[in-house]
Amino acid sequence: MYAYEYVSVIGEGLMATKFKEHRELIDRRAREGWRYAGWLPTHLSGGEIVQVDLIFEKEVDPT
Repeated sequence: MYAYEYVSVIGEGLMATKFKEHRELIDRRAREGWRYAGWLPTHLSGGEIVQVDLIFEKEVDPT
């Protein structure tokens, strides 16, 4: 069984949205035993992705 954690990341900038903190978040979660599983756009504005959720998973004991 797996547990999942979702971390929102908000982009910065105009016309070319930039995400700055994603690498640090992925590295920190990896040190805590989480595995990066993917991302999902959660907010669009003017056709650009301005917020995403990073998805992490960790195997847990079901008991």
